Amino acid sequence: MFMNEEDKNLYESLKAHLEGNYEHFISELNSVRAGRANPRLLDKVMVDYYGTMTPISRMANISAPDPRTIVINLWDISMLREVLKAIQASDLGLNPSDDGKSIKLYVPAPTEERRVELVKMVKKFAEDTRVNMRNGRREVLDEFKALKKNSKITEDDLAVAEKEVQKILNSYTDKVDKTLMAKEKEIMEV
Repeated sequence: MFMNEEDKNLYESLKAHLEGNYEHFISELNSVRAGRANPRLLDKVMVDYYGTMTPISRMANISAPDPRTIVINLWDISMLREVLKAIQASDLGLNPSDDGKSIKLYVPAPTEERRVELVKMVKKFAEDTRVNMRNGRREVLDEFKALKKNSKITEDDLAVAEKEVQKILNSYTDKVDKTLMAKEKEIMEV
């Protein structure tokens, strides 16, 4: 198949769409508390920082000195109360404690029931990601069909393009599946 610039652009836009979906999936997984202290748990917690909603990671050093503790060392100590409020208001279910200089979060091991809920949640993230990826495939295939309709590519070129698009999609859905299995394993570990 002769691949012109328009074909290359379609493949590249599909890859960019799929990569964006995969990166979003990874960020969703990182926000799931699997029983281990992970500074990324706080990525979605926003704090009113002098009138601007700001993620905690942009206001502090966040570390996990052991598997059950997250320590937040704020650069601006005057924001301590605001950060405490934001963590308590979040859906993380963590109870922060502070010593006036830093904030500590103790991450309890989830119960069996909670781990099952978390697995269901990450499976839903994976399925939503796969659906978005399939939508991207459909859009690119529609563009290839429009090229065929306008006689810019042949029927054979369209068949080759459909196979190539499916191959690209399969590689990304395989990545999602492998990442999902690893996260499930991590969640179910006691």
